[in-house]
Amino acid sequence: MNPQAVILNTLNENHWDVFTLVMLLEETALTKSSLHSALWYLTQNEVIVQIEKGKYRRKHFTDENVIACFMAPDGGIAYWSALNAHGLTEQFPNKTFVQNSRRRGKRSVFGIGSPFHFVTVKPEKLVGYKKLGYGNHTYYMTDIEKTIVDCFDLPQHAGGYNEIIKAFNKAGLSARKMVTYCKAINNIAVTKRIAYLAELLHKPKMDYFLKYAAEVCNEKHNPFDASLPSKGKYLNKWRLILNMDEEEILEIANSSY
Repeated sequence: MNPQAVILNTLNENHWDVFTLVMLLEETALTKSSLHSALWYLTQNEVIVQIEKGKYRRKHFTDENVIACFMAPDGGIAYWSALNAHGLTEQFPNKTFVQNSRRRGKRSVFGIGSPFHFVTVKPEKLVGYKKLGYGNHTYYMTDIEKTIVDCFDLPQHAGGYNEIIKAFNKAGLSARKMVTYCKAINNIAVTKRIAYLAELLHKPKMDYFLKYAAEVCNEKHNPFDASLPSKGKYLNKWRLILNMDEEEILEIANSSY
């Protein structure tokens, strides 16, 4: 059996739609040189497609979430992409956001419509993932609470404050998970903003989170919307500068998509 046929049989037997050179080395008796030659032949004939050096996909397989996590195995789908997947926004990002600890920046993959945007965070922030899919089609995505906390942490990757406020108001949240994830991202300003919103919007069953937020609240006054000038009413309870009008926040929170 020629090396190309060995590769294709191996993919079929293992139900692999994404794979690496290392996976093939471990699963077949082919040498590295033979694999390189066979993979070159198969890519030239468009049977398989190279994702990046050493990583490939079968031509028919275009699941962006699986491919994104295959490129960043320590992370998962997050921010605006996760917000949309959880049904918390109807706004579609024009790229797939991937949280991880190693890669950063935008990367396009041949044959995949939208680019991937890799967001690098500290390893301790890589928590709150749900495992989705099955087998070779497995991928990870931040759960609802982690998605909300991440979006407040880096709102530039979430479509801005309007989308985050609407999502927060719509989401059913676990107060204990919110505390866990706020501790992981270690951003007190984010904790204060979420606590303020939880009170303003009368989010149910958030007492545990509000108690935690009050305990960690520091003396520094942070703007509610970090993207706007720090001008507005000072809210002493949560040490925030309300640079958005409360009526505007309530209107945004309750607006339809």
